[in-house]
Amino acid sequence: VDMDAFYAAVEQRDDPRLRGRPVVVGGDPRGRGVVATASYEARRFGIRSAMPCAHAWRLCPQALFVRPRFEVYQSVSQQIRAVFARYTELIEPVGLDEAYLDVSGVGVCRGSATLIARDLKIAVRAATGLVASAGVSYNKFLAKIASDLDKPDGLAVITPEQGPAFIAKLPIGRFHGIGRATEQKMLALGIATGADLGAWSEARLVEHFGKAGHWYAQLARGEDDRPVCAQRVRKSLGAETTYARDLGAAGEIEAALGALADEVATELGRRGLAGRTLTLKVRYADFETVTRAHTLAPPARYAQAAELRTALPALLARTEACSRPVRLLGLTVSGFPEEDGGEAESRGAAIGRMVQLPLF
Repeated sequence: VDMDAFYAAVEQRDDPRLRGRPVVVGGDPRGRGVVATASYEARRFGIRSAMPCAHAWRLCPQALFVRPRFEVYQSVSQQIRAVFARYTELIEPVGLDEAYLDVSGVGVCRGSATLIARDLKIAVRAATGLVASAGVSYNKFLAKIASDLDKPDGLAVITPEQGPAFIAKLPIGRFHGIGRATEQKMLALGIATGADLGAWSEARLVEHFGKAGHWYAQLARGEDDRPVCAQRVRKSLGAETTYARDLGAAGEIEAALGALADEVATELGRRGLAGRTLTLKVRYADFETVTRAHTLAPPARYAQAAELRTALPALLARTEACSRPVRLLGLTVSGFPEEDGGEAESRGAAIGRMVQLPLF
């Protein structure tokens, strides 16, 4: 189940003046903010999530830009999950606005997943005034794709009998988990549809795409045995910031990274976690993004916060950050030992505090 234009829909629900108008939830179009989400009225102009708000404004000067109210979205998300819980305990949230539900063996609606989805959409709208789209299928991969087929207010079903033919015709860019860069690489190799993907052997896919090739081979066959998990163990924790102006001087970049390191280290200590890998993320002014990783020894806890700072110069030297303007910096610690990984969290919780500034 996926809520339609969730943040924007909440704003239009709460402010009648926004209804029927192009709404962009995000940052200041006169500054460096990014689009968190856009209403369907705004999407008709080509506005998409993660787009710079300044560009969104050029596409649609009449758009109304609204500051995000994350505390409200979190509250509404809790309402939505309470509705889901009427149907099944097996709920795997993905962010605030989406979730997988396993309704195997559920007795309501005569045990029909399609009827459950239809009833659930009505219940969500009655509880929140918001519209959801649902996808029904026999695994998570196809259910996710189905949820996007008839948006907004969609309900699509892909049965086991329909699955192979559906996948064969599916454009490779519609495969959930295949991003734009991988899509372009596949197209260059002549892989344009699921049928093309299925024509490649698993060994050949691994040769070209690394470990992900095993997963792509499974998707081409419509195989996805991942269970719906109500809880998962935290795998990483991080922080990132998009800056109001580009960072250029080495000193200000180092100072910004030092602040992020202190924040991440403090959160590690608060949660009692130790991580083996520190990853630096740099997004340059032209939006090119690179990551560089370093193995920490011993794993970094709050008491060893200085180790994060110590690792930064070597990571930074492996980028062009001090010779090119920098728009965004991020630090993530991952690789938590299993004995520290007992901290389970819902799928909807953030894997680290990811912040986009300024919003206004």
